[in-house]
Amino acid sequence: MAMKQKADVLIVGTGAAGLFCALQLSEHLEICMISKQDLENSDSYLAQGGISTLKNEQDYASYYMDTMKAGHYENDPLAVEMMIRSSPEIIDDLLRCGVEFEHDQQGMCYTREGAHSAFRILHHEDETGREITSKLLTQVQKRKNISLYPYTCMLDIVCNEEGCHGAVVRCQDGSLCTIAAKVVVWATGGVGGLFDSSTNFAHLTGDAVALSLLHGIHLKDINYIQIHPTTLYSKEKGRRFLISESVRGEGAVLLNAKGERFVDELLPRDVVSQAIHAQMEMDHRDYVWLSVVHLGAEKIQKRFPHIYQHCLEKGYGITKEPIPVTPAQHYFMGGVAVDLESCTSMPHLYAVGETACNGVHGKNRLASNSLLESLVFAKRAAKSLQKTIGQIDFMPMPTDLSAYEDTQALAQKYRTLVLNEIKRRDASFYDQWCHDGSQCG
Repeated sequence: MAMKQKADVLIVGTGAAGLFCALQLSEHLEICMISKQDLENSDSYLAQGGISTLKNEQDYASYYMDTMKAGHYENDPLAVEMMIRSSPEIIDDLLRCGVEFEHDQQGMCYTREGAHSAFRILHHEDETGREITSKLLTQVQKRKNISLYPYTCMLDIVCNEEGCHGAVVRCQDGSLCTIAAKVVVWATGGVGGLFDSSTNFAHLTGDAVALSLLHGIHLKDINYIQIHPTTLYSKEKGRRFLISESVRGEGAVLLNAKGERFVDELLPRDVVSQAIHAQMEMDHRDYVWLSVVHLGAEKIQKRFPHIYQHCLEKGYGITKEPIPVTPAQHYFMGGVAVDLESCTSMPHLYAVGETACNGVHGKNRLASNSLLESLVFAKRAAKSLQKTIGQIDFMPMPTDLSAYEDTQALAQKYRTLVLNEIKRRDASFYDQWCHDGSQCG
């Protein structure tokens, strides 16, 4: 398919946030969506645990406090309230898109994860992200007004004093072109590709953060990077297989080299990660043990079929023995600063999903709030931009793209920009996690 040179809305990223945003837009708008890799290679697909939701009014206060406490009370209270209050509506939207959650004769089944004081998480086996994102993609592919372009990389935005007017991209065939747009939505994901040990896809390298640094777009808390306590240990560098928070939520225990429990497994992720890091130093090992044996083979295989199978392929029978786990980079709480409508500091430019920072997560994200937050604020972005898009005109695009020909050098420049800014903002985090266990660079 030939690349469109013009669209009303350009959405950069085809994860849950980008797809959901597109589905909320009028079918009278021409929408172009690009993905740096395959359409399905987003971290949204990798989310195992589930999606949090407000079960009833009685649950609101505890859900609110769980989120604030996990975020070290650095969260934006209004953003947290907006996310929680919007959750039932979002779940209804997903059900209408064909998403299937675990249920029984009494209705949908709720589970619990670390730092949650109640069972309020909906899930689909242990691949909730795949279930949600694949169903959203199916719906997007049915829309005649939405064009999808995989293996198409944003190299820069086109902007002036009036705002953002499009992007320079490298197409699937390697050619360079521009896409003019009245509005651009960044849904580019996190920064896991900057780490040797991460649960993220390698191509997620914080491109929107780099472009924000280049163009003076406001950023917020980009040193707030979550380390997940439990990923399957491997000597190989690269993406780590996540052992979901929901495994500990169902009763898994963490053990040291002597086979002794050393931490409350349901504490917030940053606390558990630090405890594991300290225990590894005491044990002089690169991992600790996680055991679910006591849960029984039937429950393990029914609740965590994909984790069970993956571990089996790696030589670990989790129904019979503990598995080695280690912390790894997992989530980006900071990002491009946005308001409650997902507007950035640059006119006509929005940011949604993991690349955006609206203040919901604070310093540390509560488990299973990521999918919910992404969808809530992607929907708000769509509603916001539709109010003004009719008043925006297309602007001329540059014709000389020679500055973008060396895309490898450009990618390295962007990586270095982001890494240096993380180090500048928090050298202690950089020194501990970027050069000790999870190595940046």
